[in-house]
Amino acid sequence: MTRQAAARRAAAAGIVLLAGLSPAVAHAAPDHADAAGKLHRRVDYDSRDSLRAASGLSAAARRSAAADSSPGAVRQLREQLGTQGIVDIDNATGTPRRVARTDGFLTAASTRKPQLGTQGIVDIDNATGTPRRVARTDGFLTAASTRKPADIALGYLSAHPEVFGLDAKTLTLRQDYTDIEGTHHLSFVQSAGGVPVFGNGLKAHVAKDGSLIQVDGAPVKQLPAAMSGAQLSAAAARAAAVKDVDGTPATVTRNAAGPRQATTFSDGGNAKLVWFQTGAGPRLAWQTLLLRDGFLHVVDAASGEVLYRHNTVANDTAQVWTDYPGAPRGGKQQRISLTKWLPDDSPRLAGYYAHVYSDVNDDNTANPSEEVRPAAKGSFEYPFTDFSTTVGGRCAAALPCSWDPQTPNSWQADRAQNAVQLFSFLGTFHDHLLAAPIGFTRTAGNFEAVDGDAVQAEADDGADTGNGLPDGNHTNNANMSTPPDGTPPRMQMYLFTPGTRALAGNSGDESDVVYHEYTHGLSNRLVVDANGVSMLGGAQAGAMGEGWSDWYAEDFLAAQGLEKDTPANGEIRVGKYWTAGGTIRSQPLDCAVGAPATACPGTPATHSGGYTYGDYGRLSGFAEAHDDGEIWAETLWDLRTAVGSAKAESLLTRAMELTPASPSFLDERNSILQAGLVVDGGRLQQKIWQVFAHRGMGYFAAASDGDDIRPVEDFSLPPAADTPRGTLTGTVRDQDSGAPIGGVTVAFGGHASGFAGGLVATTAADGTYTIAGILPGTYAKVVARGAGYDPAEKTLSIPSHPLSQDWTVRRDWAAAGGGGKVASFTGPDFSPMCGPGNMIDQSQARGWVSFVQPGGLNVVVELPSKVDIAQVVVNPTPVCIPLESVQTGQYLVETSPDGTTWTTAAQGTFPSATFEPTPVTPAPGTGSGVRFVRYTMLDTRGQEDGLCGPGTTTLGCFFTSSTELAVYGKPAV
Repeated sequence: MTRQAAARRAAAAGIVLLAGLSPAVAHAAPDHADAAGKLHRRVDYDSRDSLRAASGLSAAARRSAAADSSPGAVRQLREQLGTQGIVDIDNATGTPRRVARTDGFLTAASTRKPQLGTQGIVDIDNATGTPRRVARTDGFLTAASTRKPADIALGYLSAHPEVFGLDAKTLTLRQDYTDIEGTHHLSFVQSAGGVPVFGNGLKAHVAKDGSLIQVDGAPVKQLPAAMSGAQLSAAAARAAAVKDVDGTPATVTRNAAGPRQATTFSDGGNAKLVWFQTGAGPRLAWQTLLLRDGFLHVVDAASGEVLYRHNTVANDTAQVWTDYPGAPRGGKQQRISLTKWLPDDSPRLAGYYAHVYSDVNDDNTANPSEEVRPAAKGSFEYPFTDFSTTVGGRCAAALPCSWDPQTPNSWQADRAQNAVQLFSFLGTFHDHLLAAPIGFTRTAGNFEAVDGDAVQAEADDGADTGNGLPDGNHTNNANMSTPPDGTPPRMQMYLFTPGTRALAGNSGDESDVVYHEYTHGLSNRLVVDANGVSMLGGAQAGAMGEGWSDWYAEDFLAAQGLEKDTPANGEIRVGKYWTAGGTIRSQPLDCAVGAPATACPGTPATHSGGYTYGDYGRLSGFAEAHDDGEIWAETLWDLRTAVGSAKAESLLTRAMELTPASPSFLDERNSILQAGLVVDGGRLQQKIWQVFAHRGMGYFAAASDGDDIRPVEDFSLPPAADTPRGTLTGTVRDQDSGAPIGGVTVAFGGHASGFAGGLVATTAADGTYTIAGILPGTYAKVVARGAGYDPAEKTLSIPSHPLSQDWTVRRDWAAAGGGGKVASFTGPDFSPMCGPGNMIDQSQARGWVSFVQPGGLNVVVELPSKVDIAQVVVNPTPVCIPLESVQTGQYLVETSPDGTTWTTAAQGTFPSATFEPTPVTPAPGTGSGVRFVRYTMLDTRGQEDGLCGPGTTTLGCFFTSSTELAVYGKPAV
């Protein structure tokens, strides 16, 4: 098998070959299911993540953000928030990501009383130094007012210039839409020289009575006064984006004049100039939309570097059916009118909210033969052809099959019927989401032809890509790609193939397959930045996306009586039709904590009964969006049980509109609490807190950010506002040298802002620190970290009096954050997601992958200074292609004082299934005065296990991978 064939097989198997691979390898097509029915994480990338993950701002960013900010003022605002206040600073900007409260109403801004109280949130964005979010979950930021909503929001900014530091002249109101509760949601775009800032505008939410609920967005403080021309053309920027994801080339169809130089292309996509925040400040860049491929990029307008990538496609392996062929309720074809969704005497299924066609060749184009025409004038009535007798297996009268996978073109018998079924589902769910209490309206960004973005739904997608049958890339899946408002989303529905627990069906025949995918559109249109771009990046946000989609689909079906829902556990099953009565999730959606294993078995890696926050990343042994989404969906089902379907629908939808960028489960808990103020005047706050605390998302729960795949659960309700506070002091020292270290951050996970004001401090030159105002309790994730130092984490019980806690952190001399850099490497460069630079990023979630080559592949790391090495640690876990056969087998570690003369320090073979950092001790005399370290992946586990003979299809014979290289020791004398 050739490398190209191996790459294609990897993609077909559902293995995410992350972006940056050669065109023969990377695929911009939707992620697909692997043999276990799992989907791997989407190939999103944001260069600002490295800034947000840092202990603080880079020097350049600090200079930019500090120009008109006052850390003391921000700290004072945080102190005013009380026991449940939140001040969350975005490291990429140094500005508030979120400012809010979860427990009390705000007094007038002019009084001397605490302004936001115990449930205030002042969440500073570390990248901009401005508020990512300002809010309360128990009350509003300002008193009721008759002023215009925009004036109320801008007035609040003006009242806190030391926190926001913004010039109102740089803000333009892009949108002000009023939801069905009467709340105004305003989006202000930042711009300089007529070019907007990408991802860092300002959003404000004003209640019906004129009270300011929340401010969020992490705006950039210091914008360029003037703009120099882009060195890269729009076409060249699009070409860089295409190369990044192996996308589809297109030609320029229109160039527009003006500062943004908006350019449209033949695929319907576009490119526009934006400002993008980097460690060195805002940079001019191109925002490109590859419409056919489903990717939104930001490309540096000078270098062509990919700064941001978002896969607009949300996929799923299967969803729950209750309205499916043969279902006990709603399983029979009934005559309905399409009048409210389709113009009279329409010649095809192109209506007010959707256009459905059968994209059997998967060219994303409605070819004439793929349109569905009326069966007769004014009639789209097509009967269902049952293949159960032909296919056998699990097919039966109660579970009829819709095609025969052994007979080419058999799907044609139900092609028209399936498209009509899909069209009716789309209309039904559009109407459900539009109506109260959800209120997904046109101004909120829903999908309607009048706005040019009706859903483009492709039934039987790819059914004829394998000589009358679907190929391996076009079965057992469904997906929804959601570009920003104004560009139509694309839904692709595939055929299902029979197996031990599956039957030959069609995803377009099953209601909540469609409803699940449609909900991806809801969440991606409501959780947006000021420019309307989806902010659902990050691991926990991806999991919530899947959980929301399951919940909204099942909530609707249960409310309609199509899905049985009694107080008993284990009734709400996702994938009931496809799995012949089972579920494609690990257990039903309505599993309460402690439910019996007979109804809610859990997984071998966790436990029976309902999941809690501590199960994140553990359901199948690794973080996976659909697995972890079960935790979120089950929690929301508890909320539905506690407050009812209609109230829960309102809370969750209003909370989406109040969500900050890249949210964690805890961020969204706070948003739901805030939504409770709008929806029910705060009367449900206690119930909401009880639901989340019961699922491990209590007050002392901890997550460093939305990418934290090992959050810590807690089952506590918020402490009383008048609880006495404690103080933490101590000294941080270097583990290897024993010397005190300045500039190290000590922070309380889930309660730290990353900037002045939260439960966080930075050590002085003598390594000492002090954190005051800590509510007594057990904090499970207190972390000390600094540039180039591995984080040290402790669980601390804080009393109501001073406590001393010293720390030791270990310097990783290879780490890029501490000055290490890749000097050279062999093999192709699959950056940014799978390149050699990931070997020194101090992340155990990203790494290096390359093609197998004779003699192996090496990366040379230059240390920031000469080091006497005590230990080298290598994590050989395969990334990008997460298969054991791809893991590094034999390895070689060499050291050099000058990058020219090399000495073998260690050589060996990693044991099978080595998925953790593994110490490698250099041989005596090889670790002194080292400036360069060379790590070579000599072969793979597949080669070591003898799997690579002639004709092999084992991917470990073609790809090799490791995750991280760390170097420890003392500075050389």
